[in-house]
Amino acid sequence: MAEENMSEENRALPERESMEYDVVIVGAGPAGLSAAIRLKQLDENISVVVLEKAAEVGAHILSGAVIDPVGLDRLLPDWHNDESCPVKTEVTEDRFLALGPHGSVRLPNILMPPLMNNHGNYVVSLANVCRWLGEKAEALGVEIYPGFAAAEILTDDNDAVIGVATGDMGVTRDGEPGPAYQRGMALLGKYVLIGEGVRGSLAKQLIAKYRLDADSDVPKFGIGLKELWEIDPAKFKPGLVQHSFGWPLDMKTGGGSFLYHFDDNLVSVGFVLHLNYQNPYLSPFEEFQRFKTHPVIAGTFEGGRRISYGARAITEGGYQSVPKLAFPGGALIGCSAGFVNVPRIKGSHNAMLSGMMAAEHAAAALGEGRANDTLAAYEAAWRSSDIGADLKKVRNVKPLWSRFGTIIGIALGGLDMWTNQLFGFSVFGTMKHGKPDYATLKPAAECKKIEYPRPDGKLTFDKLSSVFLSNTNHEEDQPVHLKVADLALQKSSEHDVFAGPSARYCPAGVYEWVEEAGADPRFVINAQNCVHCKTCDIKDPNQNINWTVPQGGEGPVYPNM
Repeated sequence: MAEENMSEENRALPERESMEYDVVIVGAGPAGLSAAIRLKQLDENISVVVLEKAAEVGAHILSGAVIDPVGLDRLLPDWHNDESCPVKTEVTEDRFLALGPHGSVRLPNILMPPLMNNHGNYVVSLANVCRWLGEKAEALGVEIYPGFAAAEILTDDNDAVIGVATGDMGVTRDGEPGPAYQRGMALLGKYVLIGEGVRGSLAKQLIAKYRLDADSDVPKFGIGLKELWEIDPAKFKPGLVQHSFGWPLDMKTGGGSFLYHFDDNLVSVGFVLHLNYQNPYLSPFEEFQRFKTHPVIAGTFEGGRRISYGARAITEGGYQSVPKLAFPGGALIGCSAGFVNVPRIKGSHNAMLSGMMAAEHAAAALGEGRANDTLAAYEAAWRSSDIGADLKKVRNVKPLWSRFGTIIGIALGGLDMWTNQLFGFSVFGTMKHGKPDYATLKPAAECKKIEYPRPDGKLTFDKLSSVFLSNTNHEEDQPVHLKVADLALQKSSEHDVFAGPSARYCPAGVYEWVEEAGADPRFVINAQNCVHCKTCDIKDPNQNINWTVPQGGEGPVYPNM
């Protein structure tokens, strides 16, 4: 009888405990932490909480990163004099290369629009910048809770957002409460700021619920893959920033690559692939590994060692794809809003500026005694702000590249940036992006298979050894956080028509189609490998995969990324 009663108690979920704040912020990235700090700078009595799904602040942060310090200058003007600040390596040299299969052409810097100039910017680990910002926020009285994934939006009877709920912990794989079960918490706020990063699960729900994208162009994305290397000191050039495009991609497939030298003999090497590619046999991970073998690239890594790996999606829609930012009870900030400047490969400065701007409007509303309404002034302000000016100048670069291919598209994009810079207008107006990324794949029957070379274990590597370096970990006895809506559709379309691109677009070996004699192919999800890049949520041709948060504190742990 006692066992029966215990079972019944487990099935009856307890009520959530709740905590109330003035402002609830989801995501301890540059946007969320800047918002938290700015709120406390404006009024130390505003109560602020930041929820972060990673086990510690910065653990899920991955970026190139060369940062424009404009955001730091405004948020913490004295940062230069702070010995604990990890922003130390100023850019000393800018290089732009066009790569062919066997050689390269360096593009003269004088041809580049001024906005592409990186002098005055800094090469950093954005993860370490966020750790430092987290310390600054806590010193001001901000409560930060890492290891708690915001899993649900809470609304009132008027359909206004009043808070978020963290996910339940200790749920078993079959969806039942396990012996270590803990009910999630409700964090209630007068305003909720969503700074989850690219394709966040709550932002995705809010955009759909309030039709925030009704008047904007389709969102566009890329996938960024990155490795951190410690290289031979003789090859190290502190502050060198090198961007390249071309090989190994064909001229119809958009993307680029970078090498950044910073700190003590560290090099960030990265590869960005636009997710509007057409060939389902293409593998972003394998293209990244091939890139490193180029004659002008490979020498950098001789005598070095790879120390970390990661991947994440990047917003690429820019100015015309930004949705409405304000909804009843809160606002989108940072990459949840899509503020990345694609040709500059920079977004952290706009993330910080948007976090500060949202904080200023939320603080003003609180000062007027308001709560849970729409921050319309924030919505109205961003396009006339520095964020809008930054994105408007480059708004046609991505659509020109997509429409005309790499050579002509980049040339026209450069011309368009110059006319925007010199004359304040574009001869192209504001171009449309066309199809969403999930709709660009061609059927496999129309495409050529790509044979990738085997990794050598010295310069090129396989996915699983790479995932190991990302320190990714998930408790296996929990519901799979990658939700497939229709397995039959996955077989009839993703497998039969498109030849299973999920096994290739995923940079972590999460998805595989297992062929067994006498049986239909079986779709296997290795959710424990997931590095939270969100590519599957973006690129699945049927939008049949929905990325949701796993238990809090899980996923990758990126040191110095």
